Amino acid sequence: MNFEFSDDEQQLSEAVQRFVERGYGFERRTAIARAGGFSAEAWAQFAELGILGLGTSEQDGGMAMGPVAAMLALEALGRALVLEPVAAVALVAASVLAQADAEARARWAPRVASGEARVVLAYQERGARYRLERVDTQAAHGGEGWTLSGTKSLVPIGDQADAFIVSARVGGAADDPAGVALFLVERAAAGVDTRGYALQDGSRAAEVALANAPATLLLPAGPAFAALELAVDTGVAALAAEAVGVMDKLFGLTVDYLNTRKQFGVPIGTFQALRHRIADMKMQLELARSMSYYATLKLGEPGEIRRRAVAQAKVQLGNSARFLGQQAIQLHGGIGMTDEYIGSHYFKRLTTMEMQFGDTMHHIGEVSARMTETAGVFA
Repeated sequence: MNFEFSDDEQQLSEAVQRFVERGYGFERRTAIARAGGFSAEAWAQFAELGILGLGTSEQDGGMAMGPVAAMLALEALGRALVLEPVAAVALVAASVLAQADAEARARWAPRVASGEARVVLAYQERGARYRLERVDTQAAHGGEGWTLSGTKSLVPIGDQADAFIVSARVGGAADDPAGVALFLVERAAAGVDTRGYALQDGSRAAEVALANAPATLLLPAGPAFAALELAVDTGVAALAAEAVGVMDKLFGLTVDYLNTRKQFGVPIGTFQALRHRIADMKMQLELARSMSYYATLKLGEPGEIRRRAVAQAKVQLGNSARFLGQQAIQLHGGIGMTDEYIGSHYFKRLTTMEMQFGDTMHHIGEVSARMTETAGVFA
């Protein structure tokens, strides 16, 4: 089996890395965070780079380079702490649009790939606790088409998006996956209200309230839930890749600090106890990296296999992020707690990532639920 990256994949990774090093430094990121957590100018630059088309087919104007290329690009974005939700639009939303009918796909997919339109998935609800099947937003069909009523939470750049892919119930009980369909709602439509806010890491999200908002059916009940699961799994794999970039950069910052900071006239990095802690941090980083690769490579597998793989990756991501982040702050000492130092922002980003697409405890449950046939104690 060949584990080497192709030339195209390596070139894409290097191109993204060069861009963020030159054009998305800490000062610019700080300015974007203070301005609200999203920059239309930066978004246009990502479009010029081509990475907004990573999840869109060539037929629809995208790059179609595959999940491994997307993983490498997201690692580079993670190292720079990019605030704009590239994966949420270019991969998560694009995965749903790829399964929509020809008319909807032709209208939105090329515009997503070019950066002209920002479409995001709006699926989280306050009472759901990460359960995709728990959908209280209601869809009604009348003479003029579909309308939606309900509220979605933590929608990435919800007040800056052009449209939302919304999960809504067309039938069944509140937790029946067979009654969930996927719709597209434009932000400028009547009955749509958004309230934006900054997250802990400086990125932007919003509450999206729908009151009889006109909607276009993308996928009917049945196929819709499988598409929603794939979109969220794609988001988890993308998040894992980005988190590896975050941890890799934070680890490097910590090593550099230990080799610079002196005590008793020598760099503290020469102390054996601290070297052991660095070794443990490196181990957690590589465990997270290997599970990121695993989740990415499993995205093309059948649903049950894929869901278990990404849940396992998210568990390892949560454990590694917590350990590496906490160790980095402790090894930096007081400076690691200051807002002026970039290291604290990497830790904030990891803390936020642990909660996105389901926290560690949720995914431990997802993994255990899929082990009942293989765990000997339950046989």
